Amino acid sequence: MGAFSYVDIFLTKGIEYLLVIDFLLILILFWMALTTPTPTRAAYRFATERLIPAIAEWFHLPEERYYHQGHSWAMPQGHGIVKIGVDDFAQKLVGRPTTVNLPPIGSRIEQGEVGWSLGFDAKTIDMISPVNGEVVAINKDVLRDPSVITQDPYEKGWLVMVKADKIKADLKNLLTGKLARAWMGETVDALRGRVAGDLGVVYQEEGLPVSGIAKNLSPDEWDRLAKEFLLTA
Repeated sequence: MGAFSYVDIFLTKGIEYLLVIDFLLILILFWMALTTPTPTRAAYRFATERLIPAIAEWFHLPEERYYHQGHSWAMPQGHGIVKIGVDDFAQKLVGRPTTVNLPPIGSRIEQGEVGWSLGFDAKTIDMISPVNGEVVAINKDVLRDPSVITQDPYEKGWLVMVKADKIKADLKNLLTGKLARAWMGETVDALRGRVAGDLGVVYQEEGLPVSGIAKNLSPDEWDRLAKEFLLTA
């Protein structure tokens, strides 16, 4: 007759129950670790909540100007003359240029085409003209001191004046008033999404983003970001 071995099934079941309980405890601890805000997550959320309104209120958009989606502006002066410059978003995105390359007087620029460029050490960023026309004046002050653009992009920092061929048709292709504000809101949302993971390098202690967001955000690829928003990529 073969040997008989006794197995306590209750003891076996008890071990299984303990294993299940241990697994559930580990699962609960893991879930709590994922859902409980850590200091880093809390700090990140706090910074994000502060950055959203800060960025939205940081960019100025004067009512009396017409804006191209490449972040240049046009302002009629009368008799077909239009003053042109870069908007506040553009100059705060790319920061202070080291050089400004303007088209010569007598040359033509075309709406939607590259009209001038801004230099940043070894990098150059092209910008799009908001209107068609012949260049009749350039701002020599910005050639001597490009920082004028960052100090006052809408007044002292204007770039060129042109004699527009068909000013009414050109202005119809630009944004102003509520449309311009809505467009800038969408642009801010897009920028916020791009910088959300790098708040530490684009956010100042006093509560505003740093000037030259693209350069501070990604030193190796800031020109790509700038070209994307300025529509010259």
